[in-house]
Amino acid sequence: MPGAMMEPVSLDELDAHDNLLQTGYWGRVKENFGWTPFAFSFNEHPLLVLVRRLPLRQGIAYVPHGPMNEVEPHFFALFARNMALSLPSYVTFIRFDLPWRVSAAEDRKGYLESPFRRALVDIQPPDTVIVSLTKSEDEILADMKKKTRYNIRLARKKGVIVRSGSLRDLETWYEIYQETAERDGISIHSYDYYRKVFQEGLKRKNPSVRLLLAEVEGDVVAGNIIALHGTSATYLYGASRSVHRNLMPTYLLQWEAIRIAKQHGCESYDLYGIPPLTIRTIP
Repeated sequence: MPGAMMEPVSLDELDAHDNLLQTGYWGRVKENFGWTPFAFSFNEHPLLVLVRRLPLRQGIAYVPHGPMNEVEPHFFALFARNMALSLPSYVTFIRFDLPWRVSAAEDRKGYLESPFRRALVDIQPPDTVIVSLTKSEDEILADMKKKTRYNIRLARKKGVIVRSGSLRDLETWYEIYQETAERDGISIHSYDYYRKVFQEGLKRKNPSVRLLLAEVEGDVVAGNIIALHGTSATYLYGASRSVHRNLMPTYLLQWEAIRIAKQHGCESYDLYGIPPLTIRTIP
C-alpha cells in the first residue's frame, strides 16, 4: 500500500458508518469519559480512533471495530506507523478490536503480524448474532424458533405494552438495569454514562437512539436501548425486573425493536453479544 496517507476529517463525517462504534456519535459519547476522539481518512478508509492518557506519560490509541472495509493484510502496520505522525506524542500503544466479520482466526492471518499480539482481555463482545431485516415481518417471525413466536404472542395476550421512552424515563430504566446487573452478575456503568449515550443520540438523526419500555398494568418491567444507524440497528442495553418475567416482556421488546428498525429502513439488527462462538447471521 505505497503512498499511504492519513488525513484528519470531522467527527460528523463518520456518522455515515453502519458500524456504530466507528461513528462520530460514539466518539462524542466516549469524549465524556476520558477519551479523546480523532477522525481520519486513511487511504479513503474512514476511522474513529479513541485516545486515552495512561500513567507515566504514556497513552493508548484504540480503534473499536475498525476498519470496516476489506483491507490489505499489512494495513494495520501501515496505520500504526502513520498514526504516530497524526496523534499526540504521548501515545505509545495501539489496540484494534476488529469487526466481527474479520475477527475469526482464519481471517486474521497476515493482518496482525509482529509487533501486534492478541490481547488477553476482550473490550467488545467477541461474538454476536445479526438478524437480517430484508424479509417481511411475517417471514422474519417464521424464521424464529416456535418457542420465541409463542413467547411474543403470550406477552401480547397477557397485556404487555411496549412504548417509547424519553429522557425522563431513563432513571426508571437504570434502576431496573441495576436490578438486572445484580441478578445476572454483570458489571455496568454509572447512570451518567447511559444518560450521555441517550442524550447524544437525541441530538442527531443518524445514529438515532431509542429507549423502549415494556409495561404491565402501567408499571415498567423491562426496557431496551437500541441505536439506528445507516442500514444497521444495534441492541445496546437491556434491563428487566424479576417480577412479571413469566409474561415474557423481553421477547416482545426485542420484536418491537426489530419492527422499528425495519420501519426505519435498517437491513440488519445486531444483538451485540452472545457467549463465545462465532458470528452468526439469521437469514
